[in-house]
Amino acid sequence: MDSLPSLLLRGAGDAAAISAPEGKPLSYQGLREMAARTVERLNGLGIGRGDRVAVVLNNGPEMAAVFVSIAAGAAIAPLNPGYRTDEFDFYLGDLTPKALVIEAGLDSPSRAVAARLGVPIVEVHADRPSGAGSFRLEPLAPMPGRASSPGPGASDDVALLLHTSGTTSRPKLVPLLQRNLVASAGHIGRVLALSPADCCLNIMPLFHIHGLIAGVLASLGAGAQVCCTPGFNALRFFHWLDEVRPTWWTGVPAMHRAILERAPRHPESLKRLRLRLIRSSSASLRPALMTRIEETFNVPVIESYGMTEAAHQMASNPLPPLARKPGSVGRAAGPQIGILGEGGKLLPTGESGEIVVRGPNLFEGYVNNPEANTAAFADGWFRTGDQGVLDEEGYLRINGRLKEMINRGGEKISPIEVDTVLLEHPAVQLALTFAVPHEKLGEEVAAAIVIREGRTATERELREFASKHLAHYKVPHKFVFVKELPRGPTGKLQRIGLAAKLGLGS
Repeated sequence: MDSLPSLLLRGAGDAAAISAPEGKPLSYQGLREMAARTVERLNGLGIGRGDRVAVVLNNGPEMAAVFVSIAAGAAIAPLNPGYRTDEFDFYLGDLTPKALVIEAGLDSPSRAVAARLGVPIVEVHADRPSGAGSFRLEPLAPMPGRASSPGPGASDDVALLLHTSGTTSRPKLVPLLQRNLVASAGHIGRVLALSPADCCLNIMPLFHIHGLIAGVLASLGAGAQVCCTPGFNALRFFHWLDEVRPTWWTGVPAMHRAILERAPRHPESLKRLRLRLIRSSSASLRPALMTRIEETFNVPVIESYGMTEAAHQMASNPLPPLARKPGSVGRAAGPQIGILGEGGKLLPTGESGEIVVRGPNLFEGYVNNPEANTAAFADGWFRTGDQGVLDEEGYLRINGRLKEMINRGGEKISPIEVDTVLLEHPAVQLALTFAVPHEKLGEEVAAAIVIREGRTATERELREFASKHLAHYKVPHKFVFVKELPRGPTGKLQRIGLAAKLGLGS
């Protein structure tokens, strides 16, 4: 049971597998049959196990179904539909796929890039009357005959290819095996106690590991339903809650914050909820925000910690009655977690170092990148690049990316710690602490601040506030007031390179 074809057998044939707002759901039997037809169709186009297929589709049930169906017999590489020409040039060039699968009628620069690179184009034609996510594949031109490795995928076949974010270097290509995906889906399902009675409202982008594994595969692996929206929309969210009546959703803190801000306008919706939990991942969740969400929705917020290289989840806070610790990403939730010291030895409880993991959901190495692989692994452990500490109960706290840690004259400062303090100021909506060059100290502490609408705060006021809660060397020397902070495609704040973007230092 460690391949996607076997994972799809877990749902009752007549139960809803994939649905969409205002649409007829697709049953598990329908999804199983469509996945089998898709694998056979790909085989007839010369695409089989291990062959790469790039996909450009908008969010929705078709993207979820295409992901599961193609990954059941080939290596799918979902790409952000919002990429520009130069980005498609890089990603398609790096992937060298056997085909570009794209939404019929979608005007995307990926079409021209694929044509220039000689990559065949196959269009996805939706068939909503047959159930949300139903589709057929139609090539724009004849493609070569049978695949060299036909049939459904096996446990050691590559099922999913995703690039790392590449904030400080060239994006690295992560190959995830069938068994990695199945393991991670199972880990999430067990932590959240998912059952066929559950329904996830997916608002995450489905070109990202978070939405693909936590939203889609964890649900399907539990025989549950995933309702796929067109993407996050705070204005439509409460309408979806009323119509779909999900038992949970998963998102990033920026999404949760936007939902929370609109909640007072929907008191009747809040009374009709059948939510069981709310999950948060992919960025640090402010403890005060977590408390406000729980008070508003009257369900536990489960914060977790994941990475693409681990097929998403590595740690998670547990469901009640076990403790949820605000500010912690929880306990090991699938793979083993250790803390590595500078000397290459695992550190004891309570000591801070690099977070390392190993387990069945972990990838085996980047594609064609031996230098990165040498740096990424230590005695079988994967080095996450994050700094953290495990407490006596096994709960993990993350201090930040090692590359983001601020070295002020030898004093190591966690930017997340400073963020957390600044976010407690009533006038601060968002805060992002970062390093700026300093002639004598090497680096100094700075913070970019977004002020709440209708509120005011001065640099002096914020510095005095921070001084009450932080050691003097951690207090930002410079505050920059901005209207918005840079984010990645999934809503993650972009700390690295912020000083240069704001014109601070060189």
